[in-house]
This record gives sequence, structure tokens and C-alpha cells, in this order.
Amino acid sequence: MTAQGAVRGVDVLVVGAGPAGLAAAARLAAAGAGHVEVLEREAQPGGVPRHCAHGGFGTWVHPLTGPGYARLLTQGATRTGAVVRTGVTVLDWTGPRTLTAVGPEGPETIDARAVVLATGSRERPRAARLVPGTRPAGVLTTGELQQAVHLFGQSVGTRALIVGAEAVSYAAAGTLRAAGVRVVALVTEDARARVPRLRVQSARLGHRVPLLTDTTVAELLGHGRLSGVRVRHRDGRTAVLRCDTIVFTGDFVPDDELARRAGITLDTDPHTSRPGVFAVGALLHPGQRARAAAWAGAETGGIVLEWLTAGESPSGPAA
Repeated sequence: MTAQGAVRGVDVLVVGAGPAGLAAAARLAAAGAGHVEVLEREAQPGGVPRHCAHGGFGTWVHPLTGPGYARLLTQGATRTGAVVRTGVTVLDWTGPRTLTAVGPEGPETIDARAVVLATGSRERPRAARLVPGTRPAGVLTTGELQQAVHLFGQSVGTRALIVGAEAVSYAAAGTLRAAGVRVVALVTEDARARVPRLRVQSARLGHRVPLLTDTTVAELLGHGRLSGVRVRHRDGRTAVLRCDTIVFTGDFVPDDELARRAGITLDTDPHTSRPGVFAVGALLHPGQRARAAAWAGAETGGIVLEWLTAGESPSGPAA
């Protein structure tokens, strides 16, 4: 660790230890890119899969739960020689590829030959969705729900309404059932769910979870704790669904504050508007599945390696 005011150098700095960041770091370290360092603000690496206790990760031959997949990716990065540091938050830029950060040992400044932004995405919370009503307890996103249940073993209520009808929405329903919470319904403003019909039928018939389409959340009710949700159907009819918990799912937005602070323009390509700064994963494709993000991370690692060795990228000089 450097003293405050001193600048420490690395070859590649990866911001974010989710699937994309870990896979990029593993590819770079294995290829001999030099000192590859990953900074993660959470206490543990692995990103969203850490608190996805359900299966569906890994491969058909080696199926894994989310935590197992997170451990596998972390081991892949560290075994190749990448340094993964947790509890470290990147704050701002002081140069084209120089960043300030703060962690358990205090502030530091890190200068890198290349920077990979793998800061991921997050679900839009209730406030950003402009849902009116009171401000009671019991209002969550899927990520908050999964962390509360799977990481901290907290109670999240007894009756829940889920907003959304995507794969992540049905995953939230599974988390609620595992916590002993009855799912009152899933509501979506769309005309149909964004999952296969079999999954909708399985939830409705097997778990008695109805899907209300063409329906929006009009108002949250209750003081202290959520007591109900007023929903509005497309034809104007309204109804109150009694529940003490509501989970807002999907509607992912990129966690791009660090890029915006530097005026860096992102596209769907790993190259950004700043030479030597790359972006990957859910930061470019909000809500991207973990396996797709890991694949993209590995590919981006190869692009960064090419940039380091050639001194220029296909889009222009390294500068």
C-alpha cells in the first residue's frame, strides 16, 4: 500500500470483481500482462452470483449454484496471478488512466497502463420508477432481497408482490418461497411474461402465483410497514393487493457513474472514448447473464492484451 499522495503503478486495473471483471483479469494474468489488479467495493468478490442460491450457473456438465460459480471465477483469477482486493471503492479519476480509491488501509492513487471498467448494472429502485405513495419499510429490489435472505438470513415479510415478469422476477419468487414468504402475484405492464409459458404455468399451478399482465403499480400503501399496493389495469380498473413486501425486479440500468465522472462514452464495444480504458459486461449490457458476462470478460482481456503489446488498438493509437 502507498502512503496518501503517492502513486502506485499497475499494468492493468480492473474495477469490479463480478463475472466480467474476474474473467478479464484471469485472461490477462494468464497471458502474462504483468501486474493485474481487481478492485471490488463489496466484502466478497463474485458479483451478483454470490447471492443467487439457485442453480443455472456453470455448464451442463458441471452445474453450479450462484455462490459456487462466484467462487470458481474468483479462483480462476487468483490462480493465474491476478490480485483481487475487496472492500475497496474507486472514487474518481486524477489522470487518463489514474484513479483514486479508498479501502480498509486508507486512500490510495493507482496509475495503470490500461483500465477495465466492469462495474456492472443495477435494478432501478422504486424512487427511480416514480411510484407514488407512502415510504414504508418492505420495499426491495431483487438484489436487496437475495442479499437479505441468502447472505444475511434476514426476515423479509410474509406476503409479497413482485413487479416484473422476467427471468429475474421468477428467481425473486423462488427466493421468497425459500424464505417462507407467500407470493401474492407478479404484475407487469406488458401483455405477457418475458419467460417461456411453461415457467408461468409452473408458478401459477405449482405455487399458486398468478401473473397480472397489462397492470401497473399505482400506489404504495401503509405507514411504518407496507400494508398493500394499489394496482391499475390497462382498462382503468384499480384494486388493492394486501402485502407487506414489494420487490421491484428487472429494469436494469448501467452502474456507469465512474465512466460519467470522466466524460467517457460507452458503446457496445469494449473500447471506450478514452484510449486504454475498456468496458465490459453488464455495464455495456445491463442485466446481462453471468455466463455471457464471463465470456465477454475473457474476450475483452484478449483485446486489452493486444492493446498493451501493440501499443495501439484497432480504433486508434494508445496515446
